Amino acid sequence: MNTVVSKTIRTPWSTSGYSDIVRGVLGSAYSLSIVLIGDKRSHTLNKTYRKKDKPTNVLTFPLGEKEAEIYINIAQVRREAIKSGFTESKYAKYLLIHGCLHLKGYTHGSTMEKAEDTFIKKYNLR
Repeated sequence: MNTVVSKTIRTPWSTSGYSDIVRGVLGSAYSLSIVLIGDKRSHTLNKTYRKKDKPTNVLTFPLGEKEAEIYINIAQVRREAIKSGFTESKYAKYLLIHGCLHLKGYTHGSTMEKAEDTFIKKYNLR
């Protein structure tokens, strides 16, 4: 497994534990780049690839069978964390789980929510 975390903006929290989450959700044979971005980059990517003219919290891009990139918008993390009942650090990890589940083929709905809840408990995010 190869997990690389790139930061295009500063974060006030550690990214430790990200590799454990990726390994736990996707398995050890997955190569994943996690890119921490701001609103401007998120907005551009979301508009280009999803035709949505606004920033979003997480974007997932499969690159191959066992390779992908996940972009997490730190500005959205800051805005959404408390409303969602998380600290900023834990909410970013939740978004990583969410993105990894998309890579496994999950779509939004109750099945994905149950899987998210399982990993939220596993990684003590609440």
